[in-house]
Amino acid sequence: MHIPAITGTGVFTPPEIITNEELVEAFNAYVDLYNAENAEAIAAGEVAAKEYSSPEFIFKASGIEQRYVLEKEGILDPTRMYPRFRQRSDDEPGIMTEIAVKACKTALEQAGRSGEDIDLVICAASNMERAYPAVAIEIQKELGAGGFAFDMNVACSSATFGIQAAADMIRVGSVRRAIVVNPEITSGHLEWRDRDCHFIFGDVATATVLERADEAKGDHWIVRSTRCATQFSNNIRNNNGFLRRNRPDGVKDRRDMQFMQNGRKVFKEVVPMVSAHVQNHMADEGVMPGDLRRMWLHQANKSMNDFIGRKVLGREPEPGEQPNILQDYANTSSAGSIIAFSKNSEDMRQGDIGLICSFGAGYSVGSVIVERA
Repeated sequence: MHIPAITGTGVFTPPEIITNEELVEAFNAYVDLYNAENAEAIAAGEVAAKEYSSPEFIFKASGIEQRYVLEKEGILDPTRMYPRFRQRSDDEPGIMTEIAVKACKTALEQAGRSGEDIDLVICAASNMERAYPAVAIEIQKELGAGGFAFDMNVACSSATFGIQAAADMIRVGSVRRAIVVNPEITSGHLEWRDRDCHFIFGDVATATVLERADEAKGDHWIVRSTRCATQFSNNIRNNNGFLRRNRPDGVKDRRDMQFMQNGRKVFKEVVPMVSAHVQNHMADEGVMPGDLRRMWLHQANKSMNDFIGRKVLGREPEPGEQPNILQDYANTSSAGSIIAFSKNSEDMRQGDIGLICSFGAGYSVGSVIVERA
């Protein structure tokens, strides 16, 4: 049996930012258009008038201040409010592959490896660009990696589930080195015209290199233990698959085909599920709350993370024990915990123990206990 280790991480951040103020201006303009178009039905009580959003409402509900996106013009067009993505030909890399490779190259550089050193690629994300061929195989080709590749979808827990799969294969010797990549183009499946959720998501790609610890070329993280769990729920759902195809402006969608969630039920049901999962995982591995130097949690909602932190530690987390990147990136689905880990781990010393945890639709929850080496 081999000991798996994380030897590199990478984050690709899109160049365009949408602030809460910009988003609210566009959304409220859409509300005016909608209410004017449906004025008679609203007056007759047949249709409910849409309400304005505000930066204060968004921050209070989520802790989000801005989000990165691959294309902002289409999102901020009140007559459209979804991104304009060019339809690519079958002979060119897909948009997920393009951003995935950028994150992979950063992770490989940190690990001191090249694409040729990798013999497993897992593309783990909440939505895939197409059904087949697997996006992971296209990423494998662009990296020049060997071995095999496959796609994995466990919604917001995809990254931690992918890490467990890769670590298990390294542990038993079926692969030597793997890369788990999370290209999350969440702007394509968000309903930007829904006040309850129009602010939630942002785009990003993250990558994590795993290999045998005795072959690591520098500082690394021992993967001490992983654990995953699922429980079916309809409270977070997306019926439409991946990105919306470009359509003429003004063509209407069925609301039930985009991202939907019952936020109150999700909070009430997921938070205790995640807290218990983490506590049990730590207890089974002999890790006490006082042993835990840092938690890198899924970046969905600040209130959820604060509650989980208090429950796991038995007290209010101190600054730095539970870093948030939510305010800058918004919810980036499976990539959120990896962004937090990548950007908030350099100060940890040999022997320090941390926990990566993600959770979301399914319901699903994955946790990874790591130790600095």
